[in-house]
Amino acid sequence: MSNDEKYMKEALKQAKKAALIDEVPIGCVIVHDDKIIARGYNKRNKLHSTLGHAEISAIKKASKALGDWRLEECTMYVTLEPCPMCAGAIVQARIPKVVIGAMNPKAGCAGSILNMFQIKEFNHQVDSVDGVLQEECQIMMKNFFKELRERKKKNR
Repeated sequence: MSNDEKYMKEALKQAKKAALIDEVPIGCVIVHDDKIIARGYNKRNKLHSTLGHAEISAIKKASKALGDWRLEECTMYVTLEPCPMCAGAIVQARIPKVVIGAMNPKAGCAGSILNMFQIKEFNHQVDSVDGVLQEECQIMMKNFFKELRERKKKNR
């Protein structure tokens, strides 16, 4: 198992925590010096906040762990391609590399709709690798939304 797979499995554990509280199952970990320094999972509904994304939570925790807003020597692992807000936060945090499980053709900004990571006019660019444990990440999302649709149908 590669390091990317090892850490993506940890991000998947975070996504499962989100699913357990009926949140969209997105998980994230941030690694520094081959050690996880921050974890996050989606909590938008629980927090009643658009800012309750896994990546934002993990960035806050990593910044606290390192005592700096610059996460220049970190790698982020996230189960779903970041949205525009999270992609912007990743660029602003100076994270050099993001490993993505599944791409997000409806809201992804690391290559699906646009690639905020590689806009040359920004003062920082982000390398990314996608498709790490892609099938596991996609299945978790598909199952979540299938169950959600079934519950809504049942409650009608």
